[in-house]
Order: sequence, then C-alpha cells, then structure tokens
Amino acid sequence: MVRSLWTAASGMNGQQSNIDTVANNLSNVNTTGFKKQRVEFEDLLYQTVRTAGTPATEDTLTPVGVQMGHGVKVAATQRMFNQGNLQNTENVTDLAIQGEGFFRVLQYDGSYAYTRDGSFKIDSNGQIVNSNGLKLMPEIILPEGFLSDSLAISQDGRVTVKVDGSNDPVEVGQIQLYRFPNAAGLSSQGDNLFKVTAASGDEIQGQPGFDGMGKTIHKFLEMSNVSAVNEMVNMIVAQRAYEFSSKAIQTSDNMLGTAVGLKR
Repeated sequence: MVRSLWTAASGMNGQQSNIDTVANNLSNVNTTGFKKQRVEFEDLLYQTVRTAGTPATEDTLTPVGVQMGHGVKVAATQRMFNQGNLQNTENVTDLAIQGEGFFRVLQYDGSYAYTRDGSFKIDSNGQIVNSNGLKLMPEIILPEGFLSDSLAISQDGRVTVKVDGSNDPVEVGQIQLYRFPNAAGLSSQGDNLFKVTAASGDEIQGQPGFDGMGKTIHKFLEMSNVSAVNEMVNMIVAQRAYEFSSKAIQTSDNMLGTAVGLKR
C-alpha cells in the first residue's frame, strides 16, 4: 500500500511538468518563430512478483506473470518544428522561412546560433542584425546611400537595394539557410535561439528554395506554432490526471487509516 503512495506521487510530479510545459507554450503564443514543446512520458521500473511462463503444474505454465509498476517519469520534452502561420508586416527588414531551415547568427562569444525569428534590423553600420544586435551570417552589409525602402529579398535569398542617384537595384548579399538531420535535438538558448548538439547533427547549408531548404518570404514573419485551443485542452487533461493521482494518494491514505484502526 505504501507503494501506491509513491506511485501516485510520481504521477502528480509528471503532470506538474506537463502543466509547466503547457504554460510555457501559452506564454509564447505570440513569440515570433517559437516552436511548441510536448511532454512525453514513460513508465518506471517494475517489480516482478512472478515471471510469465513459470511452471504451474508438471504439464502447464502460467500464461501471464505478476508485475507491479512504480509510476511514471518524464522521458523527453519534444520540440515540434511544424510551420507556424505567416503574417504580413510590410516591414522591409522582416523575413520568414516557408519550409525547412534556420537563419544563422554570430553570437558575442564567436559561436553560431540558429533561429526561425526573421524580425531583423539594420544597425548603424548598414549591417543586417537581429533584435539583440547579433549579425546575420553570412554577413550582409548594405552600401552607403542605400534607400531603405528599396530593400528587397527574393524567395531564393538574394538581397538587393537601390543606391541614391540610381534606379537600378544592386545585389548586396545572399542569405543562406541551415537545416539539421534532427532539428528536435537542438538546444534552446532563449532569445529565440538554438545551439547545435551531438543529437542534432551538424548543420547543412543551402540556398533558400534549393536542396530541401525553405523559401525566404520578404515582409512576412513566421508566428508561433502554438494553438491556444489545443494547449487549453492539454491543460484540462493534465489537470484531471493530476487530480486522479491525488485521489489515489487519498484512497491509499484512507486504507492505511483503516488498517491502523483495526487495533484500538
């Protein structure tokens, strides 16, 4: 009976992790390029009281065994990289990826990070950076005297602008995208950034629209792929599962109380 107390407690702990994940998804429902997470569970070890196939008589075997489970644990928090909705912003520095791939930025420590957040800016040096000033790589530096409203980015990543005094657009750079054998293995760093891990595999570089890469959609942003309705349903399911585990603890406690009350 004591086993049931700890088994049910593991269920409550697991559903608390589930609610934590749902809360994080809902809090990022309007975060550009955010990818929702899903909690995955697996059962804990089992105490084998009797092994299946144990001889019952000289001529028969027991068809099933007796195993007592010890609860549940969180096995993984799977990040779902399905496409988010694209929103038209009319901002010339906004860029969305339709399909597979990530933008690459250079961090302050010299390492690379990857993001689906295409809300880029132009810094004082005419360079394309993200909201935290991290440079888009490969570097794209706009020439002096460029007309900001003339910035154009094609679906295959070619960046062109018009320079003051000229009507002909000038190509100033080529955006590259990066994908991974296992994008779910990337490590979230906050600030809409991901880092490479041994599980994700090495980056695969490519031009937008070619070799399995997504297209770059100018003046659009990819919104979060969180569905508020689905997350609310997940929250209700997690809440009820939490209540079921708490009821199991209360029932076990009542049974223990009954056993204690046998001798007065």
